[in-house]
Amino acid sequence: MILGRNLPITDTVDIPCDSNLLRALRADDYALLSPHLASAEHAGGETLYKPRDNVATVYFPCGPSLVSLLVTNEDGHDVETVLIGREGAVGGIVSSGNLPAYCRIVVKFGGSFLLMPVAQLEAAKRQSPSLRYLFARYADCLLAQVLQSTACNAIHSIEQRTAKWILSAMERTGDFTVPLTHEELASMLGVGRSYASRVIQIFKADGILETRRGSLVVRDNAALEARSCRCNASVKEHFEDVLRGVYPDHA
Repeated sequence: MILGRNLPITDTVDIPCDSNLLRALRADDYALLSPHLASAEHAGGETLYKPRDNVATVYFPCGPSLVSLLVTNEDGHDVETVLIGREGAVGGIVSSGNLPAYCRIVVKFGGSFLLMPVAQLEAAKRQSPSLRYLFARYADCLLAQVLQSTACNAIHSIEQRTAKWILSAMERTGDFTVPLTHEELASMLGVGRSYASRVIQIFKADGILETRRGSLVVRDNAALEARSCRCNASVKEHFEDVLRGVYPDHA
């Protein structure tokens, strides 16, 4: 059966960790994957793939685990393109695997993952059209994230993008405390650390944020949303149209 336009998360799939994308599978489709899924813990800062690495493993972030896709520019600095949490997966989920990675894929916030060989995922797709269509729909959502991020970097202020990235991380971790340093935030924005620190100081002075060692604490979520652009909301709306229930609820 081909999946319909909206794909609500089903409670019939019992998975060993909180992955919204896997929970969206039909029980019979998940049964094709479950024998090949393994649990693993990955620490923040760990690199899953470097550019031109052979993509042989799919990683499904669980719970608050978060992965970042980084593109290195000419001066050697990494620029964040998208964050992927429990709503998605990385590594061969879009392509058929056995292709070189284009960007660096790094664990932003460490935690639990489910992983499986790309070859086994491809074999399962060949057995099930509904499984294949679900991951094709996720590929569409991932492309939407990349397109929205490109537009955001071109037209929105550093302050708007700072608020957007913090909200995006907070949605995926489900916590008002976001383990994000000034250096990491600067990388996400593609700016120097001083620019990121300046915006953080403005947000602190306005009572929106508080800083702790290695993390940011959101004190006024409504004010942070007011400072943000609508890019997060646009991506979430597309997820709801294509894969309803997969994008994380707001913290």
